[in-house]
Amino acid sequence: MKARKVMALILASVMSLSLVACGGSGTTAQSAGTDSSDSDAESSVSGESMTEDEYDELLADIIPEETVTLNVFDQLANYSGEQIGWFGQVMLEKFNVKLNIIPNSDGVYQTRMESGDLGDLVIWGNDGSEYLQAVEKGMLYDWNEDDLLDEYGPYIKENMEYALEKNQELSGGTLYGFGHDVAVDPEAVQSPTYCWDLRWDLYKELGYPKINNLDDMVDVLEQMKAICPEDDNGKTTYGVSLFNDWDGDMVMFVKALVSAYYGYDEFGFGFYDPEEQVYHDCLEEDGPYFEALKFYNTLYRKGLLDPDSQTQKYEGMCEDYQNGTAFMNIFGFLGSSMYNSTTHANEGKAMYSCPPTEARPLLYGQNIYGGNRIWSIGAKTEYPELCMAILNWLSTPEGRMTSEYGPEDVCWYYDENGKTCFTDLGREVKLDPKAEMSDGYSGTFEDGNFKMNNTTWVLSAENPDSNGETYNYQLWESFTSEAGSEIEADWREVTGCSTVSERIEKTNYLLIPGTTYSGGVKSDELQVIWNQVATCIKDNSWRAIFAKSEEEFDQIVSEMISQANEYGYDQCVEFQQNEATLRAQAEDELKAAVGE
Repeated sequence: MKARKVMALILASVMSLSLVACGGSGTTAQSAGTDSSDSDAESSVSGESMTEDEYDELLADIIPEETVTLNVFDQLANYSGEQIGWFGQVMLEKFNVKLNIIPNSDGVYQTRMESGDLGDLVIWGNDGSEYLQAVEKGMLYDWNEDDLLDEYGPYIKENMEYALEKNQELSGGTLYGFGHDVAVDPEAVQSPTYCWDLRWDLYKELGYPKINNLDDMVDVLEQMKAICPEDDNGKTTYGVSLFNDWDGDMVMFVKALVSAYYGYDEFGFGFYDPEEQVYHDCLEEDGPYFEALKFYNTLYRKGLLDPDSQTQKYEGMCEDYQNGTAFMNIFGFLGSSMYNSTTHANEGKAMYSCPPTEARPLLYGQNIYGGNRIWSIGAKTEYPELCMAILNWLSTPEGRMTSEYGPEDVCWYYDENGKTCFTDLGREVKLDPKAEMSDGYSGTFEDGNFKMNNTTWVLSAENPDSNGETYNYQLWESFTSEAGSEIEADWREVTGCSTVSERIEKTNYLLIPGTTYSGGVKSDELQVIWNQVATCIKDNSWRAIFAKSEEEFDQIVSEMISQANEYGYDQCVEFQQNEATLRAQAEDELKAAVGE
């Protein structure tokens, strides 16, 4: 394949930059995957190394006779406890296991590190300091030990060789896993993350007013509230609803608005401009972070921000968008995916992409090396083969499709032409996750959805079991051939687009290419400073969002800057500026290798 030919040529040069970025030695590790031949990978569960029957026989020897509970320490989870519902049933049927999800709440990581046992499966929110600390302390299982990957992860080995290479280099020469959203084609673009979903039925009722910038968006949301003051349950409506579960170094919705409007990528305490390849720290005077803060504060002072935004959790925000409590969300998976049920469509209601004219949404290039959210196995597990077999299955087309859409033939299938289709049930539960499952699966789709909350293949990657389609249902021929409702037909007619991807690609978007860059390791002293600064920025950002006047907003921002500087913010900025240089070098190496 073209991608493999190109990447085989540039792998060594680009990998050396990831070693510099993560502070590793200069030693080149042996390839974790197979050779990069031109032939397409087999789509069977076992790749080319063994037949499907042979792999099934191998699995039969490790699937326990009595049900086993595997502990999943998951830094990405929004859920705690046993995986229930349809996916729990799938795990029982296929592997005779139950999954106990352990989210990364305050102190959990340190407690598990001190105990010497992270869990059976370990899922990392990023590949930075905590992951590398676990590597250094021997807390993760070596995938090459006892031929674990070869025997029980053959599909991963055969099809994710570059992602495995990246992890092995990052981890100092030993293979412990692979990152999320692995891609096949490095020249392709991912499906949009920042979709600017807006209540299209209300927008239509208002006569499709121009939305050029953030100020215009505020005006439109204010008009929407005037014509729709109550949601489905008679509750007061708002322009937007937020939550704080996913806040990192900064407030998640504030930094995401910067990516959605200015096209800058979150990068430590600030942003990376992919066009100029420069770093903007978040406390930059009149910078994008403060502009985003002002947007949310303006919404609050106009009564357009759900007042529970700082205290409610992810589930509370989900309910708001499912019930039509809020009108706009920059994320498609938190906006239209929540609201666009069959019931709402039948009522002529829907959320669709409607970005401001001046917005430059950030688009991510597909990355054959994978992202920074790592799948790994704990060193103390009693079931390394079983854990690897589960990760291997999640990486097959069947596993990727099942984790996203439900069981095969119950929720989705391939037609006689190899095209991907929903069953009636599959379409219903995808559009309305609160709908009940059937055909032997209990509970609602939402009850049983994939609680590990990580991905193997990027949704935009081609599904080799299909006839040229991706894992993204919004691009399936069966789903896009015609509008599913009158309100969708209206959106298509007005925008001239049939998919969200088409709509965002019509904007003046900015593209982040996929590279092997990984964030550097902070010293213990810098990490202490970093944590203090992060708390300062997040706490004061929320205070600024809920400021009752412009004067109070400006005072809080001034206090935030002063406090952060006292903690040593300048040291954080210096560190991140150096990281921006390394990131730019990695991008330049990639561009040079592909002849751009």
